[in-house]
Amino acid sequence: MHGPTPPAPLPTDRLQFAMPPRHESVEDERRHRKERLAGALRLFGRLGFEDGVSGHITARDPEYSDCFWVNPFGLPFKHVTVSDLVLVNGDGQVVEGRYHVNQAAFTVHAQVHAARPDVVAVAHCHSVHGRALAALGDLLDPITQESCAFYEDHSLYDAYSGVTVDAEEGRRIATALGTHKALVLRNHGLLTVGDSVDAAAWWFVSMERSSQVQLTARAAGRPVLIDHRQAVATREQLGGDLVAWINYQPLWQDISRSEPDLLS
Repeated sequence: MHGPTPPAPLPTDRLQFAMPPRHESVEDERRHRKERLAGALRLFGRLGFEDGVSGHITARDPEYSDCFWVNPFGLPFKHVTVSDLVLVNGDGQVVEGRYHVNQAAFTVHAQVHAARPDVVAVAHCHSVHGRALAALGDLLDPITQESCAFYEDHSLYDAYSGVTVDAEEGRRIATALGTHKALVLRNHGLLTVGDSVDAAAWWFVSMERSSQVQLTARAAGRPVLIDHRQAVATREQLGGDLVAWINYQPLWQDISRSEPDLLS
């Protein structure tokens, strides 16, 4: 005896799947980047990446390519709104907004943006596990699917010269980053970049978590490495900025729905 006929599969064009939006105007794209920037800052605050006044996320303006939106100096990540964001030129001078900017931190961001015109956003914070990995002067090993996204696509800035305050130091950091998506700053922390705010933010979140997993695994025993061929194949599947954007969307949905005032 046969049971009832199961429902027919729905056509795939009736199913929703978020993709990066296309913008009709520079103004729309600017607003979008600022909203995502404010959301990423709040998320970083929620995740505990903020440490005093250290840490920045910057987003290139879509019209003025040598100007960047950034979080205000001294304002808690958890309270940033779109209207709080500051527009800064490549020399660190505020051209729009009502707050100061952390000049030392922005020096690094400005040089990374200058060296990488393909990059829309740069994220750098003094997160706990990122600093622990940096204190060892280590890179991420291919020990999980997530860490494989960074396999041969991140590098080490193997120096420490205190708080970065001059452009030359920023240029050396940008050179160490090269064409990669991420950088371990020895004795300092992590830095990630992306072709969207969402991608740069996701890479930072994922890199911080991968650092935590690596440190935990090493403390417990001897991690088993994924072989080179499989690590490369996994990176090719998961290591692109579009995949990062997609992975970030649940975090964006959470922060924008639970804290809609960030859009004000």
